[in-house]
Amino acid sequence: MKILIIGKSGQLANELLVEKPQNYEVLILGRNDVDITDLIALEKVVSDYQPEVIINSSAYTAVDKAESDIDAAYAINQIAVENLTIVAKKYSAKLVHVSTDFVFNGENTTPYKVDDITSPTSVYGASKRAGELAIIDNYPENSSIIRTSWLYSTFGNNFVKTMLKLMAEKEELGIVDDQVGSPTSAKGLAKFIWALIAQPKADLIYHWCDSGSTNWYGFALAIQEEGLKQGLLTKKIPIKGIPSSLYPTPAKRPKYSVLDCTNSQEIQASLHWQEQLGKCLASYTK
Repeated sequence: MKILIIGKSGQLANELLVEKPQNYEVLILGRNDVDITDLIALEKVVSDYQPEVIINSSAYTAVDKAESDIDAAYAINQIAVENLTIVAKKYSAKLVHVSTDFVFNGENTTPYKVDDITSPTSVYGASKRAGELAIIDNYPENSSIIRTSWLYSTFGNNFVKTMLKLMAEKEELGIVDDQVGSPTSAKGLAKFIWALIAQPKADLIYHWCDSGSTNWYGFALAIQEEGLKQGLLTKKIPIKGIPSSLYPTPAKRPKYSVLDCTNSQEIQASLHWQEQLGKCLASYTK
């Protein structure tokens, strides 16, 4: 099977390559290889390669910058996705698209289901929802949208790597403790995507995250504990929980964004986020 992966430099794309089944042929492209906001350029790539599946792991993910960089956010998160639906449909390729918990407003107190009403509160979330709607409107018959949350890995930039760096440099940290979600290993998400592609029939929308939930403060404490255990940190520093009101950001974050992953669990069981964190840091190199 021939697979085209969009988003070459991202942590998910790298994990997809690591976890790739041997019987799949993969072409992975980044922004220097093709401009996915250019329909003609994108179609030439798809026409030449003729993939059976297109995985879109690319996104504009600078959540705060998006508040002032609106056109760029929508170009990648909506227009490029519209282009992908057009070429995937023309060449009969399955489209797998990765979305986000930010499409919800965070006012729930129980995990969000795949069919819950979306109501994003940031430009990032709204642009990602616009990308979802492009798929729902244009190519629902052979596409799957996978919403995920708090993604991290040994690749790219993410909260885990940032925390390890700060914990090594600072004498103490204050971390937001009033935003709840599910940390998610990009490696686990990559495994789920490959399992999904192997399914003879797939749903339009899935939620995937590691099981369990915490807040950013609890996540940071776990990173420090595991970092010390793995020898990635040499000293323990004080970490205190702070309200998000003391750490204002241009973009509003969901207070609660735990995802109900019921339909995903029928394809692949998830591990608890603390177990996945341990696995990640065990393979981490400074």
